[in-house]
Amino acid sequence: MNILIVGCGKAGSILTRTLCQEEHDVTVMDINSDLAISVVDNFDAQGITGNGLIVKDLLSAGVEQAHVVIAMTDSDETNIMCCMMARKCGARHAIARVRNPMFSEQIVFMREELDISMMINPEYQTANEIARMLRYPNAIHVESFANGRIELAEMRVTPGGIMDGLVLSALPSKMKLRLLVCAVMREDQCFIPDGNFVLRGNDRIYITAAHSELSKFYKQVGDVKNRIRSAVIVGGGKISYYLVRQLLELGMQVKIIEQNLERCEQLSEWFPKASIICADGTDQDILLEEGLANADACITLTGIDEENIILSLYAKKIGVNKIVTKINRTSLLPISDSVGLENIVSPKNTTAALILQYIRGKENSQGSNINTLYRLADDKLEAIEFIVRGNAKYIGVPLKKLKSVTGFLIAGIIRNNKRIIPTGDDCLKLNDSVIIVTTRQKVASLDAMFQPEEAGR
Repeated sequence: MNILIVGCGKAGSILTRTLCQEEHDVTVMDINSDLAISVVDNFDAQGITGNGLIVKDLLSAGVEQAHVVIAMTDSDETNIMCCMMARKCGARHAIARVRNPMFSEQIVFMREELDISMMINPEYQTANEIARMLRYPNAIHVESFANGRIELAEMRVTPGGIMDGLVLSALPSKMKLRLLVCAVMREDQCFIPDGNFVLRGNDRIYITAAHSELSKFYKQVGDVKNRIRSAVIVGGGKISYYLVRQLLELGMQVKIIEQNLERCEQLSEWFPKASIICADGTDQDILLEEGLANADACITLTGIDEENIILSLYAKKIGVNKIVTKINRTSLLPISDSVGLENIVSPKNTTAALILQYIRGKENSQGSNINTLYRLADDKLEAIEFIVRGNAKYIGVPLKKLKSVTGFLIAGIIRNNKRIIPTGDDCLKLNDSVIIVTTRQKVASLDAMFQPEEAGR
């Protein structure tokens, strides 16, 4: 697809890299000529100096031939106007990054009335991701599908524990639970396991199951953490704004440490039930004085990645149960994992994943069958939710009779609001929501999982 990205900051660069890896024809336009040149140097993309609000510049960037225009500048207003102008110039679809909470309350209206295909709020999406992590304190990450009806949880196998050395085929009988280990990350390798796969200590495994089954599972493996009742958030920016609202609704005690006085006053007006502390969150004495050691969770959301990492390591040292760290620089992600920080969020990566989900759906000749897409295990694994459409040959055929391509696994099925952890005797039906995990890239339809000559046998 021909894709034009307007704005080449950090988020724009991450998105450019992702789309180039997907082999799209990408053009990036920025008013900063140095940033535009860096695109040509670092990616297989075209870089153009120009302004997304000037029609002549949009036309010179090929907006008329663009399948998708993505506005990623630092200004919400610029992104919205750029998308409107791009659509008038002939672009088929337009995506705007919109971060201001004022706009978030009218995104549906703006999208429909201004003819903008998609509007993304990275901070809101990141807050949702953190809230899921806090609802499931035993898991490293929890991704939600089918409007929260099914979750994919990531956890680490404890060395010497009940899972260490376990053959997956023995898991149901040993634990008497209905769950599915659908992927395993071992060091730098990602596996889609079969029943003969043997787990090892420190493996990161991805499990689908009902919430009640997951709770029983954690108890059996001895990895039980208490429900999170109190959280300390360091940094009072946009993510905090969206996150605090959710945590208060869950009945948690929330304390925000923010050093900007004006921002603290705003937060106090918005969230009278939260404790707002105007102080430097990187000060050890302040953290101890405000009771970090007694909090169930610590979420580091300052604007500096290194600060977030150091604060999280300190929280880990003093025994905080659940720690979530915001990191935007991809170069720091392996470092954070190597020092034991597992619950990492990245607004820029979240934005790239959402846009990729949209573009993959538009690539599919049958229309947008992709409902949800997550990249996991250091981008080595994808979890994708499809809707079963049309007259596919695999509909109604027991899964054990279908020949699937290597590197795929069906992790869950939602049918009439009922959650199904699939076995070989289950089959797919029209309008099912199907969650697959795969080590393959650029999967745009469920058809890619099945070998056509085997479907229907």
